[in-house]
Amino acid sequence: MECHVSAGSLPGVAADWLIVGVGQSDEFDESLRTLDEALDGQMTRLREAGDLTGKLAETLTLPDVAAITAKRLLLVGLGPLAKVDRGTLHKAFATAAMAASKQSERSVACLVPSIPDDRLDDTTAAHELAAALTVGCVGPGLYQKEPKRFPFTSVTFVVPQEDRLAELDAAVAAGAIVGDAINLVRELVNRPAADVYPETFAQRAAQLAREAGIECDVLDETRLTQERMGSLLAVSAGSVRPPRVVVFRYQGAGEGQPVTALVGKGVTFDSGGLSLKPTASMSTMKADMAGAATVLGVMTAAARLKLPVNILGAVGLVENMVSGSSYKLGDVLTARNGVTIEVLNTDAEGRLVLADVLSYVADQNVDRMIDLATLTGACVVALGEDVTGAFTNDQSWCDEVLAAAQRAGEPMWQLPMHDFFNEQLESDVADVKNVGKRWGGASIAAKFLERFVGEGSWVHLDIAGPAFAESGTAHRDSGGTGAMVRTLVELLAPSSRP
Repeated sequence: MECHVSAGSLPGVAADWLIVGVGQSDEFDESLRTLDEALDGQMTRLREAGDLTGKLAETLTLPDVAAITAKRLLLVGLGPLAKVDRGTLHKAFATAAMAASKQSERSVACLVPSIPDDRLDDTTAAHELAAALTVGCVGPGLYQKEPKRFPFTSVTFVVPQEDRLAELDAAVAAGAIVGDAINLVRELVNRPAADVYPETFAQRAAQLAREAGIECDVLDETRLTQERMGSLLAVSAGSVRPPRVVVFRYQGAGEGQPVTALVGKGVTFDSGGLSLKPTASMSTMKADMAGAATVLGVMTAAARLKLPVNILGAVGLVENMVSGSSYKLGDVLTARNGVTIEVLNTDAEGRLVLADVLSYVADQNVDRMIDLATLTGACVVALGEDVTGAFTNDQSWCDEVLAAAQRAGEPMWQLPMHDFFNEQLESDVADVKNVGKRWGGASIAAKFLERFVGEGSWVHLDIAGPAFAESGTAHRDSGGTGAMVRTLVELLAPSSRP
């Protein structure tokens, strides 16, 4: 999708679609007044009639408007202007993009809205619009013979003045890169396990890393054995698909600068193992590798954006399947750091995969660490389907992550890490059990992971809810969502975004 910024009046912009955001207020700003005048007051009349409310993400399409050059005008509500932030902008313009992309005409022009009180500058707004439109015009129908959605070929972002076009162009380009990263995550999550399994994920990751200039190392079974990853290897034992661990290194800052590690759970299909899931719970388990996909998406975005940071990424890739070689309840596994684990549920496998990968990363001289995993249904019960759960051993590091999520407009909530949760993991035969009681399951899982991160600063993000949408809405498709890509890009280098 080609993106550029242009200065001019809205009525003269040539495009298949002209998308304009309208606030939920009684007055139009200067750009909207100019458009309304060109329409002979039609927008005012629509507002007075209650057809144009400006409510957040509410859309109104006006086809074949003679007074403008664009073929169609799509008005989308921004909600109360006093409450507009990056999250609301993303929702509004993703909704508009989803509506417009149902037509095969694919050139779009979009007014960059002016937000009062300097709460959201136009470069930030342009960045967010570019990300939202890039994501919103791409549907989940990867295998449909007849496409139902048509990605945009070009988007022109319209601003009133010409004095800052280069700066705004940079913001738009960066936003489109973030949108591309989100779409990469969505695509990987949406592909079935027959297409995406440890070997093919690793191959795709290596290819993308080469294209982006990222160092990439793929650890096969022999090297995983040499690394003593007994916990991860046990989970993979029931599958004919061999496991992989992929390690990425991006050096955007100088030698000696801090290194942030991103670790992703990559269970490319989770049957539950011998603790077999019922059909309803298994049908979406192609998505159990969303954490790994998110790490890959963020790494590619960081490299394309040339963020001035050092990042080490690592993803543990396995299938959790059922066969005569499956790991069993009662087995005692030895993780990479020597911790012995009594297995009481083979469907609590993600933490077993992460245990070894976290231990590996902790030995790589990183300064701070984040892992992402579709880890527990308990977190979804606690926070719902749209909120990421955060857990930490370092409150100041977690505060940075929470602040980045708030800036990016992605819901996140911190959950407790009390020491008494460890009591649930005590084993009579090993150092630790892989499950505790039902209650507080998300925190218990986080306490399990904490045993493998060493002494460094660490945040665990449970994305079991927001990573995959079982049904679509006006602003978000069903399937993979790309949750946390925007947050992590914001976290890694907020000052580098134009």
